Amino acid sequence: MSARAGVQKRVVFDFEIDFSNGGGLQGQEFRLDIEGDDIADMELADYIVNDMRLLMVGAVRIRNKRIIEEAHKRIA
Repeated sequence: MSARAGVQKRVVFDFEIDFSNGGGLQGQEFRLDIEGDDIADMELADYIVNDMRLLMVGAVRIRNKRIIEEAHKRIA
């Protein structure tokens, strides 16, 4: 096994979601595994909305996005 076998690319970012019927949702220092070296803000926003099964989303803002390499830290 190579030294980099457990290392994976992740995107770390903050987000704000506004709902069209009022209210909102925020996340800070949120991390997601990604394939490749980058992910577009729109693709990231779509992923969050779809994965969380959010409805009536008015706007999504992605902030402070950066790509990191990090080994998995799974708890057995």
